[in-house]
Amino acid sequence: MANDEHVALLKKGVIAWNAWRHRNPEVRVNLREAGLSRTGLTGANLSKADLSEADLNKASLLRVDLGRADLRRADLRRADLSEANLAGANLGRADFSEADLIRADLTGAELREANFSGANLIEANLSGADLRRTDLQGAILIGTGLFQALTSPAVTSMAHPRGG
Repeated sequence: MANDEHVALLKKGVIAWNAWRHRNPEVRVNLREAGLSRTGLTGANLSKADLSEADLNKASLLRVDLGRADLRRADLRRADLSEANLAGANLGRADFSEADLIRADLTGAELREANFSGANLIEANLSGADLRRTDLQGAILIGTGLFQALTSPAVTSMAHPRGG
């Protein structure tokens, strides 16, 4: 369960949240299972936060810092993660179906069994990411960086590099 104080602080807005994070860098943020659907979190510092099983459906997460965050089994359907930092994050079994991840940084992210069906990954960086058993059916991968990404044959056959 999420820490109620952390949820309340986040709901005060990104400016207040980022100021609190700046003053409390050692605090392990607990937003596990938090209901943040349709929340505007553009530019929020959520690095290293526990957002596992959180509901971020249709959330606005533009340029958000989720570096090394735990988003296992999180609901990110139709969320806007354009230019977000997800480097080193654990995104195993998360649902990114129809999400926008344009120019997002997923370098070295754990994406095993995540759902990216219909997601927009134009110019995203998935270099070094673990894509084994990841669903990329219908995903748009134009200009997506996949250098040294771990893949399985199933991933490769489902991906649509030209978006069609």
